[in-house]
Amino acid sequence: MSVYVDKDSKVIIQGFTGQHATFHAEEAMGFGTKIVGGVTPGKGGSTHLGLPVFNSVAEAVDATGANVSGIFTPPAVATDSLLEAVEAGIDIAVIIADGVPVQDMVRTKRYLAGRSTTIIGPNSPGIITPGECKVGIMPSHIYSKGRIGVVSRSGTLNYEAVSQMTKLGLGQSTCVGIGGDPVNGTDFKTVLEAFENDDETDVVVMIGEIGGQQEVEAAAWASQYMTKPMVAFIAGVSAPRGRRMGHAGAVIAGDSDTATAKLDAIETLGHYTVRNPADIGDTVFRAVKETGERTNARAGA
Repeated sequence: MSVYVDKDSKVIIQGFTGQHATFHAEEAMGFGTKIVGGVTPGKGGSTHLGLPVFNSVAEAVDATGANVSGIFTPPAVATDSLLEAVEAGIDIAVIIADGVPVQDMVRTKRYLAGRSTTIIGPNSPGIITPGECKVGIMPSHIYSKGRIGVVSRSGTLNYEAVSQMTKLGLGQSTCVGIGGDPVNGTDFKTVLEAFENDDETDVVVMIGEIGGQQEVEAAAWASQYMTKPMVAFIAGVSAPRGRRMGHAGAVIAGDSDTATAKLDAIETLGHYTVRNPADIGDTVFRAVKETGERTNARAGA
């Protein structure tokens, strides 16, 4: 089992023939992802990278049975592409573009309320299940198969955490980049719940940022409902109030939005916390070790 994507996922790429989509589609195919075609309006009936190109997502789904879409279209039309994917019956839609207008996402989320499509992004590095499937722009060579789940707002911190874990021999089950924009399709709590239900995930790493209370709310849910340990890091310890830091959603609006305040709250809820990003790997290693010791103690009781 894996979270959201696996070796059986059939992936299409929207904006398929564009430069960036082409580069990352080739990389994903080399990784083993089952990309079955792509969508570029006006180029339907042609081929690209040896795969069929369709004029619409509906045509692509009908012809290939695709259930996952990587959306590489520009910010101004990203939500239109998302709506097309949802209407065509796509299960998982990953929006890579940053700078998607906030009002577009607000209206789109309201329209999609009650629909079954899982939306990753926008402003997302994507999602990867090592050894099985990658939809996005992450450097696949740093990931390794294992039992650590990762959910992050930041792509680069996702990569840093994974690199540290891989060097320590800790592989990953699935890594999800929910995106750094103010309005996300999928939040931390939703992904934590998916990892809790995944038999192949033992420990979860949550990497958040300043701004909002999404991480603390997810940690509160986890303290009540998760049986698996969670390691949390919040970026932006030195960020000044009111200044946007990197991602559009990373703005301190009140005392509870600071990195320190969030980490203090998450620690109070009983989770592992990391105050320096260089310590993420070691903290995960400790969580894995202590979890194993507790499991062995229960087994011997």
